[in-house]
Amino acid sequence: MKITLILVGKTAVKEVKAICDDYAKRINRYVKFEEIVIDSIKIDDIPKLKLKEGELILKKIAPTDHVILLDDKGKEYTSEQFAAQIEGYFNQSYKNVCFIVGGAYGFSPDVYARANGKLSLSKMTFSHQIIRAIFAEQLYRAFTIINNEPYHHA
Repeated sequence: MKITLILVGKTAVKEVKAICDDYAKRINRYVKFEEIVIDSIKIDDIPKLKLKEGELILKKIAPTDHVILLDDKGKEYTSEQFAAQIEGYFNQSYKNVCFIVGGAYGFSPDVYARANGKLSLSKMTFSHQIIRAIFAEQLYRAFTIINNEPYHHA
């Protein structure tokens, strides 16, 4: 299995990028992990912006990919429940699981229609910069839980 994190917009904060890069290396010990960054678009019309971002996102997804949107209306999990969800993806033999962080205004209707599920990392709102680091840390934590490693309780 492979896990892909698709992101709209580059990380401008070098410290956040460093954290994400560190966790990406750690995650790659367990599974092939890839980040795909879609450049931000400058359009003043928000519905058109979401449609254009949606088109770019959908171009990065294969028909066989299992797609989970990081969305404030998604399901919340504890770290243990998220680990069980990740383990379930392995058991279901998905070739690629794509987690997607949309742009500042969310996802287009077409992206919502393509999604297989939605995940919320918190009821709080985080910047698109920080959510990458939070997701990467939780994904790494999930693999340490699955493998009974001490990180989760260290």
